[in-house]
Amino acid sequence: MRKTTLLCLLILSSFAWPALGRAQDADKTTETAKAQEPAPHYYHLVFVVQDLDAAGKPTNSRTYTTSVSTDRHFTGQIRTGSRFPIASASSGSGAGVSTQYQYVDLGVNFDLMHVVEVGRQISIDVSAELSSMADARDPSLHQPVIRQNRWHAPVLIPIGKPTVIFSSDALDSKGSLQVTATATVLE
Repeated sequence: MRKTTLLCLLILSSFAWPALGRAQDADKTTETAKAQEPAPHYYHLVFVVQDLDAAGKPTNSRTYTTSVSTDRHFTGQIRTGSRFPIASASSGSGAGVSTQYQYVDLGVNFDLMHVVEVGRQISIDVSAELSSMADARDPSLHQPVIRQNRWHAPVLIPIGKPTVIFSSDALDSKGSLQVTATATVLE
């Protein structure tokens, strides 16, 4: 009986040892892959949003700054804005007028993902939403005009060089909107 039990254990162990060895090899491969992953690099990123007149001269400029990382799990956001009241309904007369307001969020939103070094440049997936109050065509109507620009694109930014990553004609004037990005290495 002992010989049979011992023989069964030997046969079973001959099947188990190779599988155990493969599992240990897989663990070593995972550790090697983690060890070979390069350390993330960090960059200072500056976005400049400019309203340009018909001649291409800046009439308004806003700057937004953040840091980004080449870590594969990195995602970043810039959120800035204001809530503007817009009269949506009025009731009553004289001193008893009651006005209802609807609030509209206006401002700048940037979403940043997938930062990758490409030589002396960085590639970033950028999503942006830029909204602002435009001058009303007929101020007597008291109806605001809201400008909105939304876009998403992978962009390639040379290190240390301001680069236009978005440009759009204004629909309500002969001007335009332009977004410039500059990346510098953080050390």
